[in-house]
Parts: sequence; structure tokens; C-alpha cells
Amino acid sequence: MVDIIVVGGGHAGVEAALACARLKKSTILYTLHTDMIASMPCNPSVGGPAKGIVVREIDALGGEMGKAADATALQFKMLNTTKGPGVQCLRVQSDKLLYKQYMKETLLKQDRLEIKEMMVEEIVVENGVVKGVKQSDGRIQESRAVILTSGTFMASSVLVGHSVVSSGPEGEPTTNRLSASLRAHGIATFRLKTGTPARVRSDSIDFSKTELQPGTNAFVSFSYETKNIRSFDKQLPCYLTYTNTKTHQIILDHLQDSAMYSGLVKGVGPRYCPSIEDKLVRFADKERHQIFLEPESESLPTTYVQGFSTSMPHDVQEQMLKSLPGLENCVIEKYAYAIEYDAIDPLQMKPSLESKIVENLFTAGQINGTSGYEEAAGQGLLAGINAVLKMDGEDAFVLRRDEAYLGVLIDDLVTKGTKEPYRLLTSRAEYRLLLRHDNADERLTPQGYAIGLISEERYRMFKQKQADIRSCRDMLIQTRFTPKSEIQTYLSELGFEPLKEGVSALDLIKRPGVSIQSMHAYLPKQFDEEVEKRLEIEIKYEGYITKAKRDAAHLRQMEQRVLPEDLNYEEIPHLSLEAKQKLNQIKPKTMGQASRVSGVNPADIAVLAVYLKSLR
Repeated sequence: MVDIIVVGGGHAGVEAALACARLKKSTILYTLHTDMIASMPCNPSVGGPAKGIVVREIDALGGEMGKAADATALQFKMLNTTKGPGVQCLRVQSDKLLYKQYMKETLLKQDRLEIKEMMVEEIVVENGVVKGVKQSDGRIQESRAVILTSGTFMASSVLVGHSVVSSGPEGEPTTNRLSASLRAHGIATFRLKTGTPARVRSDSIDFSKTELQPGTNAFVSFSYETKNIRSFDKQLPCYLTYTNTKTHQIILDHLQDSAMYSGLVKGVGPRYCPSIEDKLVRFADKERHQIFLEPESESLPTTYVQGFSTSMPHDVQEQMLKSLPGLENCVIEKYAYAIEYDAIDPLQMKPSLESKIVENLFTAGQINGTSGYEEAAGQGLLAGINAVLKMDGEDAFVLRRDEAYLGVLIDDLVTKGTKEPYRLLTSRAEYRLLLRHDNADERLTPQGYAIGLISEERYRMFKQKQADIRSCRDMLIQTRFTPKSEIQTYLSELGFEPLKEGVSALDLIKRPGVSIQSMHAYLPKQFDEEVEKRLEIEIKYEGYITKAKRDAAHLRQMEQRVLPEDLNYEEIPHLSLEAKQKLNQIKPKTMGQASRVSGVNPADIAVLAVYLKSLR
């Protein structure tokens, strides 16, 4: 008997297992191959829009992904730097081999954590409570809780052209019995599809015909503990090329040869990362599509063809790739493929990621209908935390939508559900100005410390940083300039009218183009660059941030109105039929969650509020 079993060694499983073990629970992590732990079967990168902020949140709570990404990155790139701070985020091109190695070594060194190379075929349930798992050798491993993070391995099939092969990603075995076991215990599953592009030999690409895509020449990182990153001069470049009319004609001529259009594919594919043939059908008016060429590892001779996912036959793939500028003579190392797999309906989960149907069973990652390494890792971390809290008799740890992108992700899943691979986007977060790259530690590190995943030393550093931000603000308020100050020359160079009266440094920072760093010569003290950048955002966007906080406070009021668990919505008069059905299905925890259920309108919420008042 162990405390917690984690099934699956992908990004969700890694974070779940580490969280459980670090919170002093005996943990077993099941994986098919130790060498495939934290593998990147698709894009060898971490971060990007919204996802990059998720990685910062994972790190702020005490997870591992940010540290691993920083330590094994080939290139660092800050995205959307010309836009507002609410959408700025970090993306790194990862060395896929080093990333796996880092995570494997981290797991092997972790106390209270055992790794088993074994397939899990069934969950063991007694009286609606999970009791462990059945291994492929027929033995049963008992536990107090189980976290399923099986990714795309449940009843998975690889599809290329007109062929279907029962297989997991990268040719690994798949398990057909695990999802059947879930269904036997009342958990509904459905089919999803994703895919991956081809890999071509880097030395067969003529990069002179493509556009160079360098990284960001500055110190940027995911982890607040990272002190050193790969120097800019040693970072590897990415490249950009485009499809053309020849590419499009090849694809359209062979559309019925694609697994997606030949009728083989049954699952729903990702809306925001479609195959190239799907792009051509859905966006027929576009003359070309961007294709990024990205290195996979310094130890591999291959380049990842980002944006060119397909399930075409191999001979057609070759024609398609060789039509791209720079790839006319490319040598394909690994062909693209689509993969179908079983996922569970996320409406069956509680906000803690525990199953509503089987007690002490938690799920995280692509099994919940999401896409992306980052979404998986975040869910794994939270599932691990909540499994431990449940075991200790503590309340679940649930993040609000105004606290974290992770809160948005999970609330969307358990409240709205998904019929396709869910991808986190900045547009899904109504409070994205509060959920920034720069302030993830302020939002979440105190909670990570309270849970027990943030060390005393790191928490001390966090509190010192917060004190420095306050000191820097005080300095800017107290530093004043008069019309006779030397700063007049600086302001004139920026195109501002001369000062006619005294003004504080803080008020000057509110002006466009003025930064704390550019005013160093006129200030009595300098602070750490990260401290100054954080404060500068808060000063320049103060009005917008204040409004967002006011709106979020209203949301919190709604979230504090807890709904009775045994409430039968069918019995509430004047509630719409659809609202009754959806609310009975989802059983929202709060009035706020009820208001976000698809099909529940403001009139239904008003009726519900009146009904609850009548119960008092």
C-alpha cells in the first residue's frame, strides 16, 4: 500500500508525482519507459501565448517545469513585446533530449518516489472509491489515491493515409483496457485527435531561402530561481518559411488520401493547431501559411517543421515538404502522423480535478481533453496538491479565474467542458491584465509556501522582492523635480513640454516613453531590473488594473455564495429547462461557477438567487 499512484510519466505525471512526494506522501509513478519520461513527441518547446504564463505559475507554486525549461533551452524568446503586458509571454525552444534527462534525474533523486516501468490496465474501485490499480502482469498495487495522467495513450491509434495502427506516440504501446475500465465504473470517454509534423535532416535544408528568427537578447526566464541562462550568442536560431500555390495544389489533389478526409479519423482535432490540410480547407482564401523550422536538440540532426502537421501518406508528405522554399532537397527523418485517443468528459471532474464519480481518483493532462505540455503540467501539479490535501482531510486548493491562468483553464474544463482538444488562450482570461508574466510570484508564491512546495529560502527572497517594490515606489513618490531640474533636458529629448511646476518621479513614469531605467541618472537609487519593470507596469496601467481588480472583487462575491451540494435544480420553479439540465449535470460549487455554465443565462441566475434566499 502506498499513499498515491500516478499513472503516466508525461508532463502532467511528472508534476503530480513530484508534488505528492515533496508533500511527504509515498508515491509510485508508472511509466512505460523511464527514458521516455517528460518526452516531447510534438513541438520541442515550452511556453508561448498564455502557456508561457502558465509555466511561470507552475514555478510560482513550486513546480518543476520552469526550471527544466530554463536549464535545457536552445533559445529564449519574449513574445508580444510591442503589445500590452497582459499578453506578453516567454517561449523557449527546448533541447528535447536534455529536457527528458533533466526531468528523469529530478524524479530519480526525489525522496518517497518510486518509478515503475509497467503498464497499468485497470483502476481498482470498491464501493465508489478507488483502491489502486491493476498492472499488466495481473498484480494489484493498492493506494489511497490514484492520479491518471495517461496523455494520448488510452486506446490510441496512429493514422497515416489509409492505414491505422494501434500505437501510442513515437511507436510506444497503447492500453485499450484502461479506458474500458473507466467506462465500466461509470466514467464517460470520447475520442480526440491530434497530430505532429515531419522531422527533416537539418543539413538538407537551405536556410538561405528562409527568414531568420532569432531569440531575445536579454535575461528572461520561466523560473524565479533561475540565475543563469544560455548566453544569446550560443542560442540556436529558428527560421520561417511559407507554403505556396504549389504546396496547396499538392494537398488539395490528395485530400482524400489524408486520414482526416478519407473517413478514418473519428475523433475531433484541435481547432487552434489544425493539420495543414485542414488549414487549407478552413482558410481557403489564404495564399500562404507560416511554417517555422525549429531545432529539436543539439544532439540530433533534425529540424521540426512547425505548422505542417498532416496525416497524408508518406509519398505525398515528401511532395508537400519539397514544395516549401528551402526544403526542395530535404531528407525526411521521421514522417508526420495523426493520433486518436480516448479522453474523459471533463464535466465529470470537480474543480479539484477529483472525479465526481469515483472518489479519490484524480485526472490531469490530455486525458481531461486539453492540449499542450504546459496545460498538462499545470493540471498535474494541482491534481497532486489536491490528492494530498484530500488525504489529509483539508479543503481543496482551487484557483479563481482572477488568480491564475490555471484557474481559467480548470474552470473552463469543469464548467463548460470541451468537445475538442482544449487550448489555453489569452482571450479566455477576462482578467488577463491581472494575470501577467511578471507578477505570477506575487499571485501564487504565498499559496505555494502555505501548501509546502516553496522553501523558506525562496519565500524569504520573495518577501524581500516585495519589500523592494514598495521601497522603489516610495522613492519615486518622494523624488520630485522642479522646472529648474536637469531632467528638463531628458524630457525635451522625448518631445515633452518643459515642466511648469513640481512633479514626482512617479508621475513622470506615467508618461509614454518614460521608464525607471532611463531615469536612473536622476534618481537617488537603483533597484533590481525585475523590480523596476514590475513596478513600472503597475504605475503605467494603474487605472486599468484598478478596474480589473474591482471587477474581480465582484466575481469573488459570486464565488463566495456556495451552492448546496444536494440542490435539485429540477425542483426550482421558473428556471429554464436547459438550465435545470445543465446545472444538475455539472453541480456547480458556487453561484459564480453556475453563472458560467453554458446554457445558463442571467435570468436563470436571478431565479436561482431568489430561490436560495427563500431557503434561509
